[in-house]
Amino acid sequence: MHGTNRHLILAKFYSDVSKSQVSSQYPFEVFREVPELRTFRRQLLSENRTVGLVPTMGALHQGHLSLIEAAARENTDVFVSIFVNPTQFGPTEDLATYPRTWDSDMAQLIELQKSLTLPNGMGRLHALGHISAIFAPTAKTMYPTLPPASTPDAHGSFVTIFPLGSKLEGAARPTFFRGVATVCTKLFNIVQPDRVYFGQKDVQQTAIINRMVRDFHIPTDVRIMPTSREPDGLAMSSRNVYLGDRRRAVGLALSRALFTAQKVYGDGELSRSKIVGAAHQVLNAEIKKQGSLQPGQRAWFEVDYVSLADYEGMDEIEDKVDPDFGAVLSAAMRMLPVEQPLDDEKSQKVVRLIDNVILAPRNGTASAL
Repeated sequence: MHGTNRHLILAKFYSDVSKSQVSSQYPFEVFREVPELRTFRRQLLSENRTVGLVPTMGALHQGHLSLIEAAARENTDVFVSIFVNPTQFGPTEDLATYPRTWDSDMAQLIELQKSLTLPNGMGRLHALGHISAIFAPTAKTMYPTLPPASTPDAHGSFVTIFPLGSKLEGAARPTFFRGVATVCTKLFNIVQPDRVYFGQKDVQQTAIINRMVRDFHIPTDVRIMPTSREPDGLAMSSRNVYLGDRRRAVGLALSRALFTAQKVYGDGELSRSKIVGAAHQVLNAEIKKQGSLQPGQRAWFEVDYVSLADYEGMDEIEDKVDPDFGAVLSAAMRMLPVEQPLDDEKSQKVVRLIDNVILAPRNGTASAL
C-alpha cells in the first residue's frame, strides 16, 4: 500500500473521533494534539504526580487492561495511547483492516475507571491511581513532516535498533521494529512517563524497548508484565478475532508446544536440541493430526520459527542454557486460510501467532524480565 494512502486511512479513522467526543463525555481527558497533552502533563509534574504510560493500538482486550491495572498500582496517573502505527505494518500487511474499535475501547476503559476510583480502598485493584488521559493522535500528528511509510528505503525520521531488530520477528517483518522503536520514542518524548508498561507476549519488542531506553538515556522505567492468556492458554492478541473457532483451536498448539518445552527445562534439561525438539514434537504432531482430517475439518499452519535465545540480545543459544541466566523460548506460526470455509469463515486471511515462555534461572538469579 502506498505511503500516502496509508496515511489517509489513519487520518480518516481518527478524524471520525470528533472534538465533541473527546471533550467531556469521558471520565478522563482525551487528547489528540501534543501541546494540550504536554500542558496537562506539566500540571501533573508540578503536583509531584507520577505517570505510567500504556501504549496500545486500540482493539483493547484483557491483556491491555491488565497493563493499565499494573500502571494504576504504581502511579498516580495512567496515560493510555491509542494509535494504529502505520510504520510497523509492512506494505502487504493488515493496516487497512486492523481492528479499530473506539467505542468498545472507551466502554472498557470507563468500566475499568470505575474500579480504579472507588473510595477508601474498596476497589478490587487496590490502585494508587487511575486513568487520567487518553492520547489518540492522528497519523499527521505523529508523523508531521512526511506521510508514514514502512518500506526499507522509506524517507523519514526513524529509530533503528540493529541487529536486535533484524532477528526473529524482525527477519519476518523487516521494518516492524523500526516502526515500533520510532513510535515509542515519539510517545515517550511526548508523554514523558515515569514508567511504561508492556506485555511479555511481545518479548522481542520488550528487549528492543529496554535497549532503546538505555542507549538513548530516556528517563523512564520499562515494566514488563506477564503474558495475559485465555483460559485455554492462547496468548491474548487483538488479531485473534481473525482466527475463527476452527483455526483458534488448532492455534493452541503453539502455547502447548512452549509449555511442553518449558517443562522439559524445568525437569532438568539444558540441551538446546532437547528443549527445542520438545516444542517441535508438539507442533509436528498437530500438523500430522490435521493431515489426517478432511479438508472441511482441518486447519493448516506453518511454523515460522522456534527460538531459544538470551533475553538481552535475542542471540540464539547454540548448545546449552546457562542455568545462571535462563533463556527465552519463543515461537511463531502462521495460521493459513481454511481450505473449505464454513459460513463464518469466508473472509479469512493469514494470521500470524507469536508466543513465548521464560526459562527462569535455576540458581536464584533474577531473570532479565
